[in-house]
Amino acid sequence: QVRLVESGGGLVQAGGSLRLSCVASGIETIFGRNRMGWYRQAPGKQRELVADITSGRATTYADSVKGRFFISRDNAKNTVYLQMNNLKPEDTAVYSCTASWMVQYWGQGTQVTVSS
Repeated sequence: QVRLVESGGGLVQAGGSLRLSCVASGIETIFGRNRMGWYRQAPGKQRELVADITSGRATTYADSVKGRFFISRDNAKNTVYLQMNNLKPEDTAVYSCTASWMVQYWGQGTQVTVSS
């Protein structure tokens, strides 16, 4: 059974930082082949891609987070990270990670709340 488990969310003041982690299980032998991504969904808004990283470690970011958020992966630990700096209230959302190769898997998500 494939599982993606996110952690690291919480409540932070504007300007603060958080580091999200997503550990994958059930796909250890092919984790390195997966494109890993972080999405977020705020109340009343559509889910949006925040950042993703390919098997070759190429990265893409939403314009709204460029220069503030950084995605990375540790294939030995089957983990993808999202370092979030200079957080803003508009970053408040549930953040979910995904793993995509032949099938796309989703985690349950972790809440990030940024107070002004």
